[in-house]
Amino acid sequence: MNPSVDIQVQGENKSYSSGITPGDILQDLGIGNGREIVAADFNGHSIDLSTPLTESGSLDFIAVRSPRGLDILRHSTAHVMAQAVKELFPDAKVTIGPAIEDGFYYDFDTSRPFTPEDLEKIETRMQEIVKGRLPFRRFVLPRDEATRFFQEKNETYKVELIRDINEAELSLYTQGDFTDLCRGPHIPDSGFIKGFKLTKVAGAYWRGDERNPMLQRIYGTAFPSKDELKGYLRLLEEAKKRDHRKIGRELDLFSIVDDVGPGLVIWHPKGAMLRYLIEDFERVEHIKRGYQLVQGPQILKRELWEKSGHFDNYRDNMYFTTVDEIDYGIKPMNCLAHMMIYRSKIRSYRDLPLRFFELGTVHRHEKSGVLHGLLRVRQFTQDDAHILCTPEQLNDEILGIINFVRDVMGMFGFEYTMELSTRPEKSIGTDEDWERATNALESTLKQLQVNYEINEGDGAFYGPKIDIKLKDALSRSWQCATIQCDFTLPDRFDLTYVDSDGQRKRPVMIHRVVLGAIERFIGVLIEHYAGAFPLWLSPVQAIIMTITDRQHAYAEEVAQKLKDRGVRLEADLRNEKIGFKIREARNQKIPYMIVIGDKEMETGTIAVRKRGEDQTKTYSFEEFIAQFRDEVDKRV
Repeated sequence: MNPSVDIQVQGENKSYSSGITPGDILQDLGIGNGREIVAADFNGHSIDLSTPLTESGSLDFIAVRSPRGLDILRHSTAHVMAQAVKELFPDAKVTIGPAIEDGFYYDFDTSRPFTPEDLEKIETRMQEIVKGRLPFRRFVLPRDEATRFFQEKNETYKVELIRDINEAELSLYTQGDFTDLCRGPHIPDSGFIKGFKLTKVAGAYWRGDERNPMLQRIYGTAFPSKDELKGYLRLLEEAKKRDHRKIGRELDLFSIVDDVGPGLVIWHPKGAMLRYLIEDFERVEHIKRGYQLVQGPQILKRELWEKSGHFDNYRDNMYFTTVDEIDYGIKPMNCLAHMMIYRSKIRSYRDLPLRFFELGTVHRHEKSGVLHGLLRVRQFTQDDAHILCTPEQLNDEILGIINFVRDVMGMFGFEYTMELSTRPEKSIGTDEDWERATNALESTLKQLQVNYEINEGDGAFYGPKIDIKLKDALSRSWQCATIQCDFTLPDRFDLTYVDSDGQRKRPVMIHRVVLGAIERFIGVLIEHYAGAFPLWLSPVQAIIMTITDRQHAYAEEVAQKLKDRGVRLEADLRNEKIGFKIREARNQKIPYMIVIGDKEMETGTIAVRKRGEDQTKTYSFEEFIAQFRDEVDKRV
């Protein structure tokens, strides 16, 4: 008779025979329908439903519709895709295939790129594997045996991965004739996959290094049901229509051309106006909140970057140049110049907090494979601020930043979530300082009673941070605002203030952005609004158009009066049909179309059609201006 194990599950303590599996317990409890639970947590470790339990402990089930359950489903689907690829393209070598946000990918080394027709064949074979309900079976091999196993299959990338794993035994998974190196857990069998779709193919360097071979990356997604998949695919279609690169061309906002260089944005007049409006708004809002405008140089001596720790921890993302035989770093961040301003004279506790704000243009050496329109570029401008305060003021300053972010995100119509990112492996500073900084951020989040997640090891190299991720109109998540708490750089740069007792003490520095990179934020805004910006942000707020040539003089008179009252206006006085002019204005997503005909000219009025409406209303000039100004002032 097997010895028994005590399992705490569903709030109860139950006794089972040793070797029972989570799947057996699931059946015993009669919960779920057998296809809603995909894995389990046992004593804090994720395991398959088929794992024998040989010790007592706490068991929790992982539902397929939970974030972790979806990751497991999608990672398992990546294995099924790899199986299909190997069956159809036996010479292809497999590398890695993780779950990612909204889906999964798998990288393959192939003799030729995959085609759309190849994806169709792979999907068809995957459907057959899914229907076969092939079990996912885990087994363990000593590292030497695992190495020989993959060497015999000529899977050289798996052999390389094994060399980097510092474990005596390695976990492998098999479904059908396909075996992969994997920690797991996985779904019980391929039949759990209900709705999936391969979405695209892209190139990717092995391990993200341009010196390594170029691989073929197949992207896909999977959902617990076909209806959920259909809903997601509809969102993808909508996202294509909202792609900021497409809309940017159509609205003539910006361009990125090879002749200039990848990741470098050229702003056209309308795009530059959009930037100006956002940056002007930011300056006004920061001044209202007690920030002082500052500006630092684009290049600073290398020795400063060495002192700050950027040279050791961030130089792969930096550009360097030499002037008069002195090495300089082109700034990837604005914090150094702000510390130089603080250090320019003796500071008293009465001076603090000091809030320095700069719309600072920075340069970062992003790899060409990750560049993406405005969302990832090599030169961008941050709404960057650094707050230097006493430790006693730290909590209030963090609160003030979060409230600032809330106000701004609410105005733009964004929902958002928060993450607390902790110390990374590559970092500077003492354990004590990191603990103080992390506690300061976390205590503020708790004080606000907001929900947040812990993002282990993803802090900046000099301090932990709160990342605020906004959600756009399609519920996609974007990283913009961040709040970083830093006890380390003030120490490295010997920043001090004279306290009330006459002693010199160290200030704390908060690094923060609200919108983040202006380029990235504009890209997100374009997709969020689908190019139909609110009136206060629209580069062109109104267009005046005539029905015939007879109204030109009156239209020009009205246009000048509108410009004098601050309306950003275009005029379409071409000899074209009014329907054609209206369609063009609608495609340009201009908020107001002002139509001038004989009737308007005779009565001294204007006919106005608002974006998204089919009806034209007649206004006196002053009535329209009053409505217009009210909408602008409210930032609707």
